[in-house]
Amino acid sequence: MAGAAGVTTALLRPPYSSQNDALDDADWSVLKQADTEGYVTVLSTRDAEDWQRPGVHRVLAHATPHGHAGQIVLMHDGGGDRSQTATALSALIPRLKAQGFRFATVGASVGMAASVRPAGPGDHLQGVALIELLQAGDWTVWLLGVLMCAAGAISVLRAAVVLIAARRHRRLRTGLRGRSWGPPVTEPVSVIVPAYNESAGIEAAVRSLLASDHPVEIIVVDDGSTDGTADLVESLHLPGVRVIRQQNAGKPAALNTGLAAASCELVVMVDGDTVFESDTVRTIVQPFADPRVGGVSGNAKVVNRGGLLGRWQHIEYVVGFNLDRRLFDLAECMPTVPGAVGAFRRRALLALGGVSDVTLAEDTDLTMALCRAGWRVVYEEGAVAWTEAPASLNALWRQRYRWCYGTLQAMWKHRGALVQRGAAGKLGRRGLVYLLLFQVLLPLLAPVVDIFALYGLLFLDPVRIIGLWLAFLLLQLLMGRYAFRLDGERPGPLWSLPLQQFVYRQLMYLVVIQSVFTAVSGSRLRWQRMERYGSLRAPVGAEAPGHDLPPQDPGSPHPAPYDALPHPAPYDALPHPAPYDTLPQPAPYADFHQPEPHDGLPQPPPHNGYWQPPPHNDFRQPAPHETPQSY
Repeated sequence: MAGAAGVTTALLRPPYSSQNDALDDADWSVLKQADTEGYVTVLSTRDAEDWQRPGVHRVLAHATPHGHAGQIVLMHDGGGDRSQTATALSALIPRLKAQGFRFATVGASVGMAASVRPAGPGDHLQGVALIELLQAGDWTVWLLGVLMCAAGAISVLRAAVVLIAARRHRRLRTGLRGRSWGPPVTEPVSVIVPAYNESAGIEAAVRSLLASDHPVEIIVVDDGSTDGTADLVESLHLPGVRVIRQQNAGKPAALNTGLAAASCELVVMVDGDTVFESDTVRTIVQPFADPRVGGVSGNAKVVNRGGLLGRWQHIEYVVGFNLDRRLFDLAECMPTVPGAVGAFRRRALLALGGVSDVTLAEDTDLTMALCRAGWRVVYEEGAVAWTEAPASLNALWRQRYRWCYGTLQAMWKHRGALVQRGAAGKLGRRGLVYLLLFQVLLPLLAPVVDIFALYGLLFLDPVRIIGLWLAFLLLQLLMGRYAFRLDGERPGPLWSLPLQQFVYRQLMYLVVIQSVFTAVSGSRLRWQRMERYGSLRAPVGAEAPGHDLPPQDPGSPHPAPYDALPHPAPYDALPHPAPYDTLPQPAPYADFHQPEPHDGLPQPPPHNGYWQPPPHNDFRQPAPHETPQSY
């Protein structure tokens, strides 16, 4: 009243009050407190019950007094549609006047002097502030509703686009009209394993690579480990496995060291906590039959999927990462070849200057650079690799924080692709926009959805809110079921998807929020190394070196070596078609000289037990203050 009308009064009508007999002990204690502060409480003797909108005749019946005693009649002029109240008053007032009643205010009827008086400056300012606060609350609720609708629309749009793209990708790869990438790729492959304190799983990783049915050379680059990683690999005395030691300089430097030592044109990069199946190397290099392909993303799967956290990450890998990669492959804008399982042309990486250490997501940075250089980067779902996922919320937070922050760095670094043409333009206007929309903005809106859902459960229609949540959950379940079917996975873990909405999803969007604030503030995040748990197991038959085997046709089926979790590649028996063969284009860098082993890269003799790669092709070893010393 003081803010809206500039007046104040000593009269008080408590909210939701009616007649005297409706008071209870709690109400009476409040009225006594109001009396001590100078207020006169006014209750009613007749309740018209017009707030229920029972009809004009019922309102008149409740409001009309019996007899000629004075009455205080309660009616409402706000809170919704009051047309029945207005209509009833137009009949009630003349009727009661005809019976001898007169109408007056409460103060005038009891002879109260100055029941309404002008508000003081302090009261007026408080009243205005209260009104502004209430209006801000209304605007906030409106804005939450708009943002919730926007988040829902973005989620539905993403689901539709991803599912349509995944279906088309599957048809192009396995349809009757599909064609293979080209002649089978049988040339040897260099496999680079950067390792820093990977003693828990390095033996299983190396033995799985050695069991490959494709000829490989394995290069383990020990980046200054302190847990005996290099000593462990050397003690195995495995043929075809070379160990290179270097002072700790970070993962990009270790990859560059392995790249310099590689003797093959095709290079596979794998983390030290990852186990390959016997056909993974063979499968992942088949797309290189197409001369336009410069990089191939494999299919990383979670091996330690026991417990809720493991199941949730397993769902995220299958439903989130792999569905997105099918879309990126179809749209020719692949932003990331995962460090756990990826393959590249060596000359393409040399032309880029090797693996950059500018961002914390070196795999995303490298993939975007390949796309901007004109190379095609594709997804090969049959190239399966098993990797360890974080087993605690703290470890998961550190890993995803680094991933998200590094991705933001890579997006900013390659923002120029938005205005470029050709393959770079596809990355910018398709890949970067998708990442910005669905992996940055949508997670930023997620807290708004949760806040509005809680508000709706408490103050709006809870049935409607629960219905919307169930519809959203059903959409996710349908996406999950289809993604698991594409990946040849059993749908059992999807039972935990509803629980994922209450812990895991909040953790992921808080990671994005923290990453965005860190990036905007200009802070520099150090590399967060993940704890290893030793859950990887060496595959059966790992003693037989793969490069002693004759080359085999890529279409021939092979059993998965991972005996702990048998998982046959879902498309092994099918030819791998290239959906882009219908658009022949000249190979980029067609005149590029094919390097011989160590072509132009002289190797100095070892000294002090450490092999130090020379500067080559503008590779720059980062200074200690530029690169975190662990990963």
